[in-house]
Amino acid sequence: MINGSNIGEVSVEQKDFRITIKQKEEHVTQVMAPAQQQFAPQPVMQQAPQQSLPSQAAEKAPETTSNTVTIKSPMIGTFYRRPSPDKPNFLEVGDDVSVGKVVCIIEAMKLFNEIESEVSGRVVKILVEDSSPVEYDQPLFLVQPN
Repeated sequence: MINGSNIGEVSVEQKDFRITIKQKEEHVTQVMAPAQQQFAPQPVMQQAPQQSLPSQAAEKAPETTSNTVTIKSPMIGTFYRRPSPDKPNFLEVGDDVSVGKVVCIIEAMKLFNEIESEVSGRVVKILVEDSSPVEYDQPLFLVQPN
């Protein structure tokens, strides 16, 4: 359970009992890739994201020069545009977003992680469909900064 999360160490103490569980260093560096391990051997998947990041940066370079900022996924998981099926979407194209505002949820290992904006501006484009899988550092939104 610990290896499948972002937690590095857990300690539990009671009256006469104490337990500490720590992740091995090698597992901490691989936390972002558990879903990918299902599809290919681990050494290949560690190299693939490193090779794809420069190409993604190259693809996004024209968009950044056109005065937009990309909000990217900080983890691997399932992208959700709304907090629950009966609630409205966090963002729509044309909405204003501010630093710290929740823009989406990414479910990873049965944990729902609220992703907050690190930029203020107006949403120009939503790049991912609701309930679809996302990769680490995958572009999610294009925002025209204020």
